[in-house]
Amino acid sequence: MNSSDLRSRGAARAFVIHVEPKNRSRPDAALRDAQARLAEAVGLTAAIHLDVAVAQVVPLARPTPATLLGTGKVEEIAILAKDQEPDVIIVNAHLTPVQQRNLEKAWNSKVLDRTAVILEIFGERAATREGALQVELAHLNYQRSRLVRSWTHLERQRGGFGFLGGPGESQIESDRRLIAERIVRIKAELDKVKRTRSLGRQARRKVPFPVVALVGYTNAGKSTLFNRLTESEVLAKDLLFATLDPTMRGVKLPKGTRIILSDTVGFIADLPTELVAAFRATLEEVLAADVIVHVRDAAHDESAAQKADVMKVLEELGLPPDRHILEILNKIDLLEPEQREGLLTRNGRGEAIAVSALTGSGIPALLASFEAGVTRDNITLSLKLDAADGSALAFAYRHSQVLERHDRAGKISLSVRIHPDDLGRFESRFPKKITIEQGVAN
Repeated sequence: MNSSDLRSRGAARAFVIHVEPKNRSRPDAALRDAQARLAEAVGLTAAIHLDVAVAQVVPLARPTPATLLGTGKVEEIAILAKDQEPDVIIVNAHLTPVQQRNLEKAWNSKVLDRTAVILEIFGERAATREGALQVELAHLNYQRSRLVRSWTHLERQRGGFGFLGGPGESQIESDRRLIAERIVRIKAELDKVKRTRSLGRQARRKVPFPVVALVGYTNAGKSTLFNRLTESEVLAKDLLFATLDPTMRGVKLPKGTRIILSDTVGFIADLPTELVAAFRATLEEVLAADVIVHVRDAAHDESAAQKADVMKVLEELGLPPDRHILEILNKIDLLEPEQREGLLTRNGRGEAIAVSALTGSGIPALLASFEAGVTRDNITLSLKLDAADGSALAFAYRHSQVLERHDRAGKISLSVRIHPDDLGRFESRFPKKITIEQGVAN
């Protein structure tokens, strides 16, 4: 039974257990609170349409190889599960195949770990062929060592991956060869996607429109901001991983610069390595962007920890440590008035830009920052044209930012800004008609 079936049944109940090591050694340990991590696990559970009947933090002094949790805690949860009969027990930790099977036997219930829940969400949300392939690849890599319900998702027409059940144990295949063959085919298809994306980037360079990529923790408000800036209707809900497939739209900035704005999948703490690998082709779009914009939820209690998680994923993707990232503090409408006004007054001073994608506060300063970011390396040219040469004038307006124009005695003098990559094109199009005013725009 998949999550859609459970939802239609109207009786899908889950226990959520966050496993909290007593001596966590993660660099962000001081930034994260156990209750906040439990709340996030509850949010992930809600995203696959399960009602949370019980949610608790389980301290862990020392991991147990067979069950992760200690014997006493396993027995305690077994008694609770026998009484409450949940449809599934979510363990907010990474379980080995052996630990998962042993816990299922001990609790007589389906058990999902954090990775399985995130994969289930992604399986439901993938709206494009590429997204579906990427998530299926992650799922197969995850299932390869488990061989539990590995193929139930192939028999369904809806999203998700069947971690919540399937057509029955008698139909479950456990053939590693089939999984390996499918992985090979998916990787071949995704290689084609990667080549297509590379060609698309090259084509955009010829236009040329610089790319501004939005990244951030899941539910930080990237899609709401994207809709505000592009007047689009990308799915934007108070829901973890509301956006999965990347979306691009054209935006014209206040001074006339045109950009392509890209919305990407949200990141999360302990993002499964299978997903990072599967979505590499998509996420590499971020690294190739002219400007990377990190959208943060300014009102979230763990905003700093979420920032650390996002930067960790970008680092894993190969982002150079010295790469500049424009930081956006979103959702300031949820802050106290004094705090909100204090952030807004600092806009434009080279710090993080405070905005509310919902109300529009701070958006002008944000657009100005985009313009400064995409034009900071631009070259300023003087261009002299014949007034009768309409095609040349149209070319200049189409492929540059026109700063000044003077019409005099059948001649037109333009001061324009272009990307350095386009200098050769302008020199070829306007031989002996251009003069470089500034190598780098101020």
